Amino acid sequence: MGKKVEITCISCPMGCDVELEIDDNNQIECMEGNNCKAGEKYVRNEYYNPTRILPTTARVKNGVLPLVPVKSKDPLPKEILEEAMTEIAKVELEAPIKLGDIVIENILDTGVNIVTTREILKKKQ
Repeated sequence: MGKKVEITCISCPMGCDVELEIDDNNQIECMEGNNCKAGEKYVRNEYYNPTRILPTTARVKNGVLPLVPVKSKDPLPKEILEEAMTEIAKVELEAPIKLGDIVIENILDTGVNIVTTREILKKKQ
């Protein structure tokens, strides 16, 4: 006998609670509660391959601020977010920093870059 999984769809403001019936081979047998095709697509993606944009910070050397906000340019697989955070924590950038600077290219061989999301000026000596 399979299991039931509930996922709240966020593809639109309705926030449908979608219930899935999963068979013994981990395949979706039945889906109820989605009100549109976009919801069906979102829930299938979220069940089989959940991804997230990763927002965090990176350290800055010689900047007016000690940290700069960064994010993944594209969504990353949910199961590697913690490992990606560990890699980002190893980085120390040199000020000045521009919006959109690449912090880590192709993090964890995903094809996704980590980029800055604001400017940080260099500290005046």
